Amino acid sequence: MESDTMDKNLKRNTSITVTNAYNDLFLDSAALETFITRENLHDSIATRMRAFYFDRNFEFAWFATDGLSEQGRGFWNLVSYSVTTLKDSSAFSKALNRRMPNITSNDTLAVRANDTAFVTTELMLTQSFMRYLNQNGNNISNDQLQNIIPIKKENTMQLADAFIKTDNSPSLGKDAGDAYKLLKNQLKLYYTLAQKGGWQSIAFTGLKLKPGVNAPEIALLKKRLQTVGLFAESDTTTNYNSNLDTAIKSLQASLGYTPNGYINDSLLKDLNIPVEKRLQQLLVNLNRLHWMPDMVPGKLIVTNIPEYVLHVYNDKKKVFEMDVVVGKDGAGTVIFTGNLTEIVFSPYWNIPPSITKREIVPKMKADKGYMAKQRLEITGYSNGLPIVRQLPGLKNSLGRVKFLFHNSYNIYFHDTPQKSLFNKDKRAYSHGCIRIADPVKMAEYLLEDNQKWTPEKITEAMNSGREKYVSLKHGVPVIIAYYTAWVDEIGRLNLRDDIYGHDAVTAHKMFTDFK
Repeated sequence: MESDTMDKNLKRNTSITVTNAYNDLFLDSAALETFITRENLHDSIATRMRAFYFDRNFEFAWFATDGLSEQGRGFWNLVSYSVTTLKDSSAFSKALNRRMPNITSNDTLAVRANDTAFVTTELMLTQSFMRYLNQNGNNISNDQLQNIIPIKKENTMQLADAFIKTDNSPSLGKDAGDAYKLLKNQLKLYYTLAQKGGWQSIAFTGLKLKPGVNAPEIALLKKRLQTVGLFAESDTTTNYNSNLDTAIKSLQASLGYTPNGYINDSLLKDLNIPVEKRLQQLLVNLNRLHWMPDMVPGKLIVTNIPEYVLHVYNDKKKVFEMDVVVGKDGAGTVIFTGNLTEIVFSPYWNIPPSITKREIVPKMKADKGYMAKQRLEITGYSNGLPIVRQLPGLKNSLGRVKFLFHNSYNIYFHDTPQKSLFNKDKRAYSHGCIRIADPVKMAEYLLEDNQKWTPEKITEAMNSGREKYVSLKHGVPVIIAYYTAWVDEIGRLNLRDDIYGHDAVTAHKMFTDFK
């Protein structure tokens, strides 16, 4: 049913169906009109919301049956960041602010099109989005919105072709513009390679491929690296020479490996990923870039989960970076932001109930001395389960310091006694929080404007065995990102594993030929 109040010039895009829709839920058009009337929306917002949903054939923009979409998470994160960091409340809604924390932190939502609560939240997000566009949208048209908030599944090659033929799509986060253009240039290269049939797979024979070795695989390697511009030589001999060594080290760095020049089966496996799958990876990350928050003057911390690296900026210039260890599983945490406001020296570890039930209780029963050995104590009981914390000290799983930034995922940075983990290329081992390689450097940097906290006093507090909270004079914005494809400062394409499966979920929605 369509309301009489709708603009008669609007036509529903009936090519969007349950079969080909990006999100598999559809609104009743009457629900939109009821919402517009109830909220007494300004004509400019109401008109654009109608056009937005007509273009989508009333397909949901922010939810699917499996919960909040990546675009929904990205937009709400952008709103939160705008309010807390950019001091822009143009898209803020108190009602949404009450609803969204539970939604963003819940990875097992089951959404139905007739669920009034989700319908209302969907429309509130769209209203907020239109207000955001009015303030920050740089005249983004409804047609351009289809690149930002996808409508339907497409064939990979057709979608890549469409991306290439359109102007650089405007991003909601203004600082993402250059990154978008650079990644789009890589899309053009990989699209051309796909048109030519991609690349030949390189079999791994168990031979150690390193400088000085002669093997048939070397010629294939040289040819493969030539296709993506990592090996400029016309040489196709079977000798692993110094030029190839330089190219392999660059390749390893671009894929997140230690650049040692030694070729193993993992590296060859990455090289053998088909070009079509790499195209999908680039397209997924191009869409994700739209939701990257702007960098701000002053200090800023950005952690890219698949990269296993934390980057520290000051006035948009990189100051330093360090390796991190991330959670073994991070369902839902594609991107979020926080504000680092406190440092805790010699922290207790208040063990989450899920870990207590799964790991601590069985070990307590099996070994009566386990609690004392691990410096654990019970502080109470909840629903029959002990509330357990670990005392400060060398055995503490948080190490000697933690760094707190508010977020609905209860994630923070911290030290770790397991330093050997930083020697690995793939570092997804923690229970969910982010372990940092050089906590001393981080603490000194964050407290450099506080004369009371000298390096000596920081070292003393980290080793005192007494928990101490220190508030920062100025909070530092933190961005937790999830990019598996980006172009770095030297113009090199970086590709990483989809460690939490977020690319796969999005690709399944974007591509008709996803496998």
